[in-house]
Amino acid sequence: MKAKYLYLLLIITVLLVLQKNGKAQQHYIDGRPVAKYRLMGCTDEGVVLRHGDGADSCDTYGAREAIVNRVGNTYYLFYDGAGKAGWLACLAESKDLKKWTKKGASLVLGDSTRSDSKSASSPWIVKEGDEWHMFYLGTPNTTPAPNRIPAFPYLTMKARSRSIEGPWQKQYDVVPFPEKKGSYYTVTSSPGYIVKFKGYYLQFFSASTQDSSGATKRTLGLAKTKNLNGSWFITDTPLFPITEQVENSSLFFDEAGKTWYLFTNHIGINAQGTEYTDAIWVYWSKDLEKWNNENKAIVLDSKNCKWAKGAIGMPTVIKAGNKLALLYDAAGGNSISHMGRDIALAWIDLPLKVTK
Repeated sequence: MKAKYLYLLLIITVLLVLQKNGKAQQHYIDGRPVAKYRLMGCTDEGVVLRHGDGADSCDTYGAREAIVNRVGNTYYLFYDGAGKAGWLACLAESKDLKKWTKKGASLVLGDSTRSDSKSASSPWIVKEGDEWHMFYLGTPNTTPAPNRIPAFPYLTMKARSRSIEGPWQKQYDVVPFPEKKGSYYTVTSSPGYIVKFKGYYLQFFSASTQDSSGATKRTLGLAKTKNLNGSWFITDTPLFPITEQVENSSLFFDEAGKTWYLFTNHIGINAQGTEYTDAIWVYWSKDLEKWNNENKAIVLDSKNCKWAKGAIGMPTVIKAGNKLALLYDAAGGNSISHMGRDIALAWIDLPLKVTK
């Protein structure tokens, strides 16, 4: 009896240790896939950009969807500011990723005839020659004021500028991702990370569709082009099954291991059946155009985020010194709201390593 008791105690102790270390596998009420691994060495620093004080009330109700770029010694952070007019792409600048100077909105809403009449946000940019190309999310639909949360369809739209700081000229005549009925991107074909590869530009865009019950299925798609001012070719099948429930993308290439790492946010579901951004995941592959959905790990969730235990949103990564900087948004506390989010910073040890 004593041996049996000690054995049971040992099992309980092991389970508690696994849970404490964040290694216990999570399960969802609807059976959506889980990540069996965790990325090691991710240390959360906390909030570095708070919403509420942006120019012209551009981020009064929230700041989210961080997208970071670096030019010289300056970091440029585009983020979605939930303002009084709607969600717009805003810009902030920093020298150290910790202290940010807000520059206000980079885009304005289109008129009532345009597909970005209710939101012009989430911009991914790439430079070609002396011109910057911006691919941003536009939609003619939102929830009612004051939140004005963007609603389907999520479309990719185009702008350009001579400077990363703007001003940006919209190109309404350019349709990057033509619609396709019956595809995996019927309600979402919104922009993602762009990289030049083998003579083409590849874009890892967010894709979603809805099944017969109205449930949304989310994944990532791959688009390619040689002409940034033209349409992109979209692969017939997504990078991952539509049951994967991921959106948004940020890439990092590990030179030492010759491996690509794709960071994305996962959509979870709670016991009440409400979906929300519950974690940041990472996938890895030796082939930029071929990915295995089994090769994935949790990067940041309620177990290792020190200030947010509910919604944890879109990631963006950039190498800074001998570490990988991860910027993300979250609502703080146990909130799973789309509103009231701030931008935070975490550091990831290099080289990247995963564990069960």
